[in-house]
Amino acid sequence: MSALIEFRNITKTYGQGQAAFQALRGVDLRIDEGDFVAVMGPSGSGKSTAMNIIGCLDVPTSGEYLFRDVHVEQLDRNQRALLRRNFLGFVFQGFNLLARTTAQENVELPLLYRGESTTTREQMAAAALEQVGLTGWGHHTSAELSGGQQQRVAIARAIVTNPTLLLADEPTGNLDTQRSREIMELLASLNRDKGITILMVTHEPDMAEYAKRVVHFVDGRVDSDVRHRETG
Repeated sequence: MSALIEFRNITKTYGQGQAAFQALRGVDLRIDEGDFVAVMGPSGSGKSTAMNIIGCLDVPTSGEYLFRDVHVEQLDRNQRALLRRNFLGFVFQGFNLLARTTAQENVELPLLYRGESTTTREQMAAAALEQVGLTGWGHHTSAELSGGQQQRVAIARAIVTNPTLLLADEPTGNLDTQRSREIMELLASLNRDKGITILMVTHEPDMAEYAKRVVHFVDGRVDSDVRHRETG
């Protein structure tokens, strides 16, 4: 398999002098196309910093970050924004939906930023809602949806642009066990059937079981990297 993401001796330091905090301490990490990786670790372990760098929301202090062999650490702010817009999708714990806006309009938002036509936006958003099992729910506002449905809308919004990589930050953190399992099964199917590479931060070992691989961060370093035995 070809590498989608490579970290080579990535460090990240916040602050200067005595107040400096080293969030990442020389991280090496490779994620292949089509992988599904759960990222775990205690608070302050560096996992969120690593995700922010991968998502082009932050830049490393030193080291190399390659995305399909492109040196992301050498890109300027606008180039990183283009990479984010064209290749990445984001799912957050808090759903981050616009409250008084319909599910369809929420899903269309990334396409609006891309400058797609109204017809294209409507067709692509409807297709994304169908993929997450919400056909017929497009005209409902967030307030009319359950937590699980809201997270499905958030996932539809993340995949409407056909991203190469989906970054999910605690996607089941606000959901009960049944809804959490439904969301994880949805993510697993997107990975399996659509070939979307998924990188997910989670504190929940039972949710990490859905991933193909679990990477543990401790004290700014990768402490372990274990691939699950694939069945079937």
